[in-house]
Amino acid sequence: MAAAHPVVVPEIGESIYEVAIVQWHKHEGQPVEKDENLVEMETDKATVELPSPAAGVVATILKRDGQTAEVGEVVGYLEEAPPPEEPTAPPPRALPPSEEPSAAFAARVPSPAPRREETLPMSPIRRRIAERLVQAQQTAALVTTFNEIQMSAVLGLRERYGEGFREQYDAKLGFMSFFVKAAIEGLKRVPELNAEVRGSSIVYRQYYDIGIAIGGGKALVVPVLRNAERMSFAEIERAIADFAARARENKLKPKELEGGTFTITNGGVYGSLLSTPMINPPQSGILGMHAIQDRPVAWEGQVVIRPMMYVALTYDHRVVDGREAVGFLRRVKEIIEDPARLLLEM
Repeated sequence: MAAAHPVVVPEIGESIYEVAIVQWHKHEGQPVEKDENLVEMETDKATVELPSPAAGVVATILKRDGQTAEVGEVVGYLEEAPPPEEPTAPPPRALPPSEEPSAAFAARVPSPAPRREETLPMSPIRRRIAERLVQAQQTAALVTTFNEIQMSAVLGLRERYGEGFREQYDAKLGFMSFFVKAAIEGLKRVPELNAEVRGSSIVYRQYYDIGIAIGGGKALVVPVLRNAERMSFAEIERAIADFAARARENKLKPKELEGGTFTITNGGVYGSLLSTPMINPPQSGILGMHAIQDRPVAWEGQVVIRPMMYVALTYDHRVVDGREAVGFLRRVKEIIEDPARLLLEM
């Protein structure tokens, strides 16, 4: 009898106890090589691949696509591949079927189009997103304030230095690095936005782990730039590009999605002109970027056309007062409209 190899859900990350089976890459009876991706699984934080523990044939699938399994649970079994069978003679050729009466002229009455519904369970990521959004509404006093930013300076820098930046650093000079830098300067002036409520205390962090919201293959994910205050423009841009590429392939690691002291989300990439972003508990703030549009504005006593972006800050009013929230957005606006302030520390 062939030896059986169990396929077991491994330990994936801290506080992860359950996964959803997204897809088996092999059906029962199909061969598989050792370490070949066998099962795609989804946690409440990321999508991971489970490699085959041995070479053989998929004998039994215990947990089908869409079902859940616990860490350490056996979801299927493999067996050693059987020896190849001896070739056999081809079956005799079948005779052509006898002629049957044609229905070409039969009366046909069109049936009404079916009205169908499909019920699917929420994925762990979608359930987690739903839980955290409800948690944010129920546990925090959320307020959103807005401002608008004239983007000519950043657009000019990108046009002037973008190609050289790409050649030197192998990275695109995008908007996110400017906003990450500006947000950190704003957080230094308003440390409450980089803090969290913990019990009856407020914890003020002396570091800046900036979450970057990215539309992934399954849902919106928020990988974290650790100690972003120490990162250069090129390091920020390369890290975000790497996050985005791996998010599309569902290859982000759960640890990369944990923590974060403040979040930046860019709805402008989808065409959003204005929105109220939702904070990611236990964080106290989130900065929302939006689409850049040429609009008439009053500038130095004249009505001129300028590329403008609306920005939004949603904050926890338990920790942050309105004056500080407005001051944060003004600081971000100052830096984006005059990036030289970053060099002069003004």
